[in-house]
Amino acid sequence: MSRPVPKPGILDIAPYTPGKSGAGLTGRVFKLSANETPLGPSPKAIAAYKAAADHLEDYPEGTSRALRETIGRTYGLDPDRIICGAGSDELLNYLAHTYLGPGDEAIHTTHGFLVYPIATMGNGAINVIAAEKNYTADVDAILGAVTPRTKMVWLANPNNPTGTYVPFDEVKRLRAGLPSHVLLVIDAAYSEYVSKNDYEAGIEMVATTDNTVMTRTFSKIHGLASLRVGWMYGPANIIDAVNRIRGPFNVSTPASDAAIASLEDTEHQNKSRSHNDTWRTWLTDEIGKLGLEVTPSVANFVLIHFPQTKGKTAEDADAFLTKRGLILRALKNYKLPHALRMTVGTEEANRLVVAALADFMGQK
Repeated sequence: MSRPVPKPGILDIAPYTPGKSGAGLTGRVFKLSANETPLGPSPKAIAAYKAAADHLEDYPEGTSRALRETIGRTYGLDPDRIICGAGSDELLNYLAHTYLGPGDEAIHTTHGFLVYPIATMGNGAINVIAAEKNYTADVDAILGAVTPRTKMVWLANPNNPTGTYVPFDEVKRLRAGLPSHVLLVIDAAYSEYVSKNDYEAGIEMVATTDNTVMTRTFSKIHGLASLRVGWMYGPANIIDAVNRIRGPFNVSTPASDAAIASLEDTEHQNKSRSHNDTWRTWLTDEIGKLGLEVTPSVANFVLIHFPQTKGKTAEDADAFLTKRGLILRALKNYKLPHALRMTVGTEEANRLVVAALADFMGQK
C-alpha cells in the first residue's frame, strides 16, 4: 500500500522543540524557559487588541500598511522596504524559500537559533555550521566556511541561547568578506535589550548594502509572543521577491493593532529594559557567587553552566528546579547539554531561582 512521501531531506530535520511550559505541575509555576517578558505587554497594546474584537469579520489589510508605516516612523525607515510576518520565524522561512534550493549551502554558528537549520533543510539546502569562540559567533570561522555553493548566512545578533553579540565593526567585516551574491540575514530579535556602544541592530548595514536583511520581533520586549508578529527591513529587490510568496493577510488585525500601540508606548519599553538591565546583572552576579559560570549576556536571559559531576549536572539542576515550580530551558538540542538558559523574570522568580540553586549547590 503506497502513501504520500515527503520530499528528500524533510524527515532528516529535527523538529523545533520549545522549552517546558510547566504543564502538569501543581502549585505556583514560574516559566522562565521561553524568554518572555515578565512585565507583559503594554496596557495600550492590550486595549488595541481588545478593540479589534469589534471587527473580527473583516479581513486584515493585506500588506500590514499601518504597521509598516508605524515601524517606518519609529526607526526612520522607508515602509516600502519593510515586510511584516506572523513572527520573525515566518520571515526567516520565507527568506529560505526564496533564496535556497537543493545543493545550496547556508551557514549558521554552532549554537545558533534552531529555526535556521529547519528553514535551510526544509528547502533542500545544506546546513553548514561555523564554530563559535567563547559562545560567540566568530567572523573568521564563518568566512572560512564559505564555498561556491554558499547562498546565505544566518547571524543571530544577539544570539539565542548564549546571549552574546557581535560588535558592529565585526558585522561589517563579515559583510565585506562575503561574496556579493550571499545574503546576510541579521536576526535581531533581542536587539532592544542591548545597551553596548559597539552594537548596531542591522539597520545601518541594510541601508548601505543590497545583500543584507534584518529581522525583528514583537515577541520579546513588546510582550506579544502569542500574537505572532514580526518584521523585516531589507533592500527593495529582496522585499519584492519575498512579498511574491508571502501569504495574503498573514498578520492579523488584532496583532497589527497591538503592535502599533506597543511601538508607540515607549514608556513601557523603557520600563521593561530597565527591569531587565537591573535583574540580568543581579542574576549574573548572584549565580556566579554560587560557583556556577554565567556567560555574559546582553539579552533578556542568562546562560548558566553546570559541572559534569554526578548530582550537580545541568540535568540534575533542571529536575531539582522543576520540582520547585521553576522552569528553565534545557539545551541539549542546542549542543549545550551542560547548561540551562534562564529568562530574566520577576523579582520574586529571580530570587527564588537563586535560592534554589544555592540549595542545589549545597550553599544554603
